[in-house]
Amino acid sequence: MKTKLIVDSCCDMPDSMKKEMGITAVPLTLMLGEREFLDDEALHLPEFMKAMKACTDKVGSASPSPYRYACAMEETQESFVVTLSSKLSGSYSSAMLAKSMAEENGANTYVIDSKSASAGQTLIALKLHKLLAQGLPKEEIINAIHHFIDHMKTFFVLERYDNLQKNGRLNKLSGKIAHLLNIKLIMGADGEGSIALFDKPRGTAKMIEKLLSYIEKSGKDTAGENIVIAHCNNPALAERLADAIKNRFRFSDIHVVPTGGVSSLYADEKGIIMAF
Repeated sequence: MKTKLIVDSCCDMPDSMKKEMGITAVPLTLMLGEREFLDDEALHLPEFMKAMKACTDKVGSASPSPYRYACAMEETQESFVVTLSSKLSGSYSSAMLAKSMAEENGANTYVIDSKSASAGQTLIALKLHKLLAQGLPKEEIINAIHHFIDHMKTFFVLERYDNLQKNGRLNKLSGKIAHLLNIKLIMGADGEGSIALFDKPRGTAKMIEKLLSYIEKSGKDTAGENIVIAHCNNPALAERLADAIKNRFRFSDIHVVPTGGVSSLYADEKGIIMAF
C-alpha cells in the first residue's frame, strides 16, 4: 500500500518534483489588502508579485481550510502531512482538525509540524520520501523524521523588507538603514518554530561566507544528505551559494528551487531561504 505525501503550498518545489514524488499540495490563501489569491497551480506568480509591490496595505496569508486538507487525506488510505511551523501559521491546526475528519472516513494520516517553512518543508518532504522508499515501519519513520527536524537548520536572507514592515515585524527605519548600508539580515528558525535574527553581515560575499559557517558549525555530517536553497527570482545568488556549498561540503544533492506564492510573499523579491 503506497503512502502519500501531502504538504501545504509554502513547501517550495517545482511541479516536476511534486509529480516525481507523488506529492499533493494544499493551498494557502494570500491576501494583499482586501484582495485574495489562492496559492495553487493557477496562481500567476509574476502578476501576483506585481500586485504585491503595488499594494500599500497590509499583506498576509491564511491557512488552508480543514476541508481542503481532509479531501487530500481521503484520496489515499495512508498519508503523511508536512505543514508550516505552527508558530507561524494555523496550517498545522487546520491539518490536525482535518485528520480527525478524514479518519472518520477510514483514512490514516500523520501530521508533522515542520517547525520551519519553505526550503525547510521541502527538505523534510525529501527525507520522508527517502524513508518511505526504504519500506520502514511507520513508527520508525515517525521517530526518524522528528529527530531530523530537531537537528535541521533553516536560514533566510531578504533583499527587500517592505512586507516585513507592512506586517509590523520590522520597523521602517531599521529596514531603510539595512538597505542603505547593504546590510544582509540573516534570519532563521530558532529551533522551536519561531523566527530569530542571527547575524547582520554587510555585503553579499560576507553573507554567503556566514551561511557557509553555519553549515560548518552545525557539526552535521553532510555526506549523502540534501540541502535546499529556495529563491524568489534570484537564481544567480542561489547558484552562487550552491557552488560555494559544493566546493566546501559533501551534500549528495543541492536542490535549487523557486519560491511559490506564500514564500514569495514573505521572502519578497530576491530573497533566499536555505535549509540543511
